[in-house]
Amino acid sequence: MRLIFMGSPDFSVPVLEALHAHHEVVCVYCQPPRPAGRGKKDRPTPVQTRAEELGLPVRHPTSLRTPEAQAEFAALGAEAAVVVAYGLILPQPILDAPERGCLNIHASLLPRWRGAAPIHRAILAGDAETGICIMQMEAGLDTGPVLMCEKTHIGPEETVQDLHDRLSDMGARLILGALGALDDLVPRPQPDAGVTYAEKIAKAEAGIDWTRPAAEIDRQIRGLSPFPGAWTLLNGERVKLLRCRLAEGQGAPGAVLDGLTIACGTGAVEITLAQREGKRPMEQEEFLRGFPLPEGSRAHTP
Repeated sequence: MRLIFMGSPDFSVPVLEALHAHHEVVCVYCQPPRPAGRGKKDRPTPVQTRAEELGLPVRHPTSLRTPEAQAEFAALGAEAAVVVAYGLILPQPILDAPERGCLNIHASLLPRWRGAAPIHRAILAGDAETGICIMQMEAGLDTGPVLMCEKTHIGPEETVQDLHDRLSDMGARLILGALGALDDLVPRPQPDAGVTYAEKIAKAEAGIDWTRPAAEIDRQIRGLSPFPGAWTLLNGERVKLLRCRLAEGQGAPGAVLDGLTIACGTGAVEITLAQREGKRPMEQEEFLRGFPLPEGSRAHTP
């Protein structure tokens, strides 16, 4: 099938690779390069980097609302567009241009977690499962009918990064199946009941309040790892907590009980991966060798 691909971050790359291997990708659309790193030099998105390695033409308009951008898109003559974490709203002329419309790969079980951060929000909310939906796009935010859906269990120690990688591969596999069976798929309208919105993650959500129950703090750490990374102060130094598990133990909220097991409002969590400022992430044993916590140490967040 003759396709346009629209995506920007790491999550989208396996999908691009799968489509390139099985279909004709006539153009790749992604977000423009932006300043990044210490030198603040323009850095292309992961999708642009991979598309150029594959020899595919790349466009990164700042808007798709101009007549010129819409005419250029339509002139590609694509049968369909595949969209995954692209980063721009598609106006109606863009949605209407491909013969078979625009298909979106969304990392949730719609209508739960429409919007920007469905993987983070599923873990933060303690959802037992999530999945991938292949959706026929329309003007509303993730409101289109679902063509195909697959569920997956969220593991008890799974982080956003872990789940991100699994869902990315699942999306690549599912979109190939959807494109192969497109004539036979029946669009299923999303129900009105059960709609939730996955708001963008705010930095203010990352500070840990140790008076909360261990189950909530466990979800916060896993649901914000690796970015932006839940954090606390230990020995006066800001430390990101990136992996954890629920643990036995009780104590004053924030009290370090043993190793990197920290008491919460009820219960405790054991930190298995942590990162000091300016350092790389370290497993618990290595972290404590370079950052011993004397008896009576306490984690707190201003």
